[in-house]
This record gives sequence, C-alpha cells and structure tokens, in this order.
Amino acid sequence: MPANSATIVAQLIVLLKDFTQDWDHEFEGEMNRETKLLGNLGFESIDIIQLVVAIEEDISKQKVPFDQLLMKDGRYVDDLSIGQIADFLAARI
Repeated sequence: MPANSATIVAQLIVLLKDFTQDWDHEFEGEMNRETKLLGNLGFESIDIIQLVVAIEEDISKQKVPFDQLLMKDGRYVDDLSIGQIADFLAARI
C-alpha cells in the first residue's frame, strides 16, 4: 500500500521530535507541514544528513534519491518544510 503524504508527515514529526529532543534550540508550538528544518528547528547541514539516514531506515525502508529534493538547479535549497519532505517521499515509496 503506497504511503500518503499525511501519514508521512505524522511519521516525520515523531522522528523529528525524537531527533531534536536533546537540542538547546527550543521550537515553540507544534510541528506541522509548514515547519522548516533550518528556520524553525535550527538544523545544520550535518543534521540534514543524519535525518536522511534516519528517514531511509525508519520510514522509507529503502534508498531514496534525496539529491533531487536537496538540490535545485545545481544548488542546495535554502530550507525544507516537513510537508515538502513528506510529499517527496509519498511520490517515491
């Protein structure tokens, strides 16, 4: 059964809460589709790499071409929302 974006958003939020629980940066409010990794959660580039690995292990259970999400026109994107990641994954798993 293919995953849908809403289900993946819920899985990502659980993963991100676990991922960020020991960080000094405190996120105000509830995570949702619009929550940005860098802007809201205080991610750094190494955190994104670790998140990609965690997503492949815990959610997709397969290798995912994240370079298609993380790069646009040969440059890294400025920031990603939980919804963008979920939509990307829903189209590929």
